[in-house]
Amino acid sequence: MPDHSNDHTLRETGSLIDFIISRYHAVHRKDLAKLQAMARHAAQVHQGDSCFPRGLEWALGELAQEMEDHMAKEEYLLFPLMRAGATLGAVHPIRAMRADHEVHAECTDLILRLTNGLTLPDHASGIWQALYAEIRRFLSDLAEHQTMENTVLFPRFEPH
Repeated sequence: MPDHSNDHTLRETGSLIDFIISRYHAVHRKDLAKLQAMARHAAQVHQGDSCFPRGLEWALGELAQEMEDHMAKEEYLLFPLMRAGATLGAVHPIRAMRADHEVHAECTDLILRLTNGLTLPDHASGIWQALYAEIRRFLSDLAEHQTMENTVLFPRFEPH
């Protein structure tokens, strides 16, 4: 995760929330839509290839739905509580968000199992290679996002 410790705007909770929404939530929504379209296209191109991961498009769709539900709960419930400084009121929603992060990890584990750890066969086409590269980048970005919430934002509202 990039070091944002010297970024004074992220020290204030409202600014950190704005950063998470613009840098991660908005980007994840676009990325997941793109990944699903890429997976659909690659599956069509490689319809007869037994090496192509069957179910990848479905798994990406499941992750997209889980994440959309999660991000909406943060944007419409948890983040407004945090902006209002409601420490006690945020404890249970934070617990639920941490549980959601575990569900996201299960979805990403499935994607990695389906793709053999994003390992391409020698005959992988350009679209297949691009799909795996985009998935790899997305998963790294998601991990960075979750680390920021779990280690920087959420602890501000959890009892010590």
